[in-house]
Amino acid sequence: MNDDARFEDGGETPLNLGALDVEDLSVISSLVQDAVFPASEMSWHKREGRFALLLNRMRWEDGGADRHAPERVQSVLMFSDVQGVASQGVPKGDADTVLSLLQVSFEETDAPSGHVVLTLAGDGAIRLSVEALDVSLKDVTRPYVAPSKKRPHHPD
Repeated sequence: MNDDARFEDGGETPLNLGALDVEDLSVISSLVQDAVFPASEMSWHKREGRFALLLNRMRWEDGGADRHAPERVQSVLMFSDVQGVASQGVPKGDADTVLSLLQVSFEETDAPSGHVVLTLAGDGAIRLSVEALDVSLKDVTRPYVAPSKKRPHHPD
């Protein structure tokens, strides 16, 4: 028997959210907290000005979490209007290295431009120089039971 849940079990639908300001970004940041992804699942399309991550995020918004084991779902976190990418403590393209995303924040430099900072566990960080804040988060698979069967601590 398949223990994986379906969005329909909780009367929920896959997330498809956008952020054009800091308040919206804080919502997306809370939803991707503790998401994990292989270093090889980062991609920067310089010509199109897009940076994307395919990550496995905890379904913090899951209304049925008291009825079943904690779930994760694969999601695409996409940043548009990206002019440059810098990183610290991040091995590039190593499929064996799994990274954990702690927070996504925005530091304005010359409105509306600024830096989106993705803070990773273990002192790693990715900084995206952006023309303007334009972020999307879209679930792309069905939820699945988290392999650990536990939720990481999530400050509300």
